[in-house]
Amino acid sequence: MRRKTEQYFIFFMLCSVIGWLYEVFLEVVVYRWGFSNRGVLFGPYCIIYGIGGLILLISLGKLKEKKWHIGRIPVTPVVVFFGIVLLTTAVELAGSYIMEWTKGEWFWDYRRFSFNFQGRIALNPSIRFGIGGMVILYIIWPLLEKGMRRFSERGTDILSAALAVILAVDIVATILWRM
Repeated sequence: MRRKTEQYFIFFMLCSVIGWLYEVFLEVVVYRWGFSNRGVLFGPYCIIYGIGGLILLISLGKLKEKKWHIGRIPVTPVVVFFGIVLLTTAVELAGSYIMEWTKGEWFWDYRRFSFNFQGRIALNPSIRFGIGGMVILYIIWPLLEKGMRRFSERGTDILSAALAVILAVDIVATILWRM
């Protein structure tokens, strides 16, 4: 159980870093707005992506293993995709309300997109999150699991503890900096 928890924590941190890289890529390369730290902490991670990744893994991990077909056509990946879109959209909407409540604002505005709700969520980003979630569930998690099998139990302990210390120090530093 401890090893699985450590794997989930490492996955959480990996998704957080991937989310930060995705956000920075969009900001710098796609929209050409220039660089800014897209996370709420100092480090290169967006915690909401880590939370979203864990929610997807825990809620849809078993579903993706099912073998549902319509005739000879496998439909499980389609069901998983729509599940990802629904869950990530709900996480993003909840995240916007939590950020507004705690910080007075949220960090994105989707009003320029069609099919948006209060600029908090929109169809275009939801579909992108669906695609990203498929990559996370079908590629990143299996690769991480395979890589973690190569780690000794002690190696996993050390890696997860080091990441936990880094995150804890960052949280404390962020809180102190903003006081």
